[in-house]
Amino acid sequence: MTHTRRRFPRSRVLAPSAALFVLTAAGCSSGPSVAVPTPSSEAAGYCEKLHKELPETVAGLERSDPSPDSDLTAGWGDGAIVLRCGVTRPARMDDSQSKGVDADGVNWLLEQPDDAGPRFTTTYRKAYVEVTLGTEYAHDITPLSAFAVPVKKTVPDSL
Repeated sequence: MTHTRRRFPRSRVLAPSAALFVLTAAGCSSGPSVAVPTPSSEAAGYCEKLHKELPETVAGLERSDPSPDSDLTAGWGDGAIVLRCGVTRPARMDDSQSKGVDADGVNWLLEQPDDAGPRFTTTYRKAYVEVTLGTEYAHDITPLSAFAVPVKKTVPDSL
């Protein structure tokens, strides 16, 4: 996206209006800020396809994508559920004692960070998809079912 700059004469009337615009725009942010992954070009292609297939609602929560705007991230419920596609392979996948779950045919590694909700990362896929759930989902994996069809449709198995 290209931006062009326009020069306007400075005036006392413009300054307060510009400040009000900045404050209004800041208040309209879509969701929380999350780190955007930097996957390989192959994985990014899968992630772009996944982004187009993601549902508008998950667990009754409306889609509200985080900032910055990216095809590699998505969110629902103002940060209650956050998806990042193209994340790096979690080191915990090498641990034979790691916990995993199956949600409608998609395998996920389960990680439980301290003071946060569960984090799930797909396994056996050509791009790693991470879903972080809020603490209210500490013992509830049902939101993962909403991602099964889109993941299976757009991110091929790696086996």
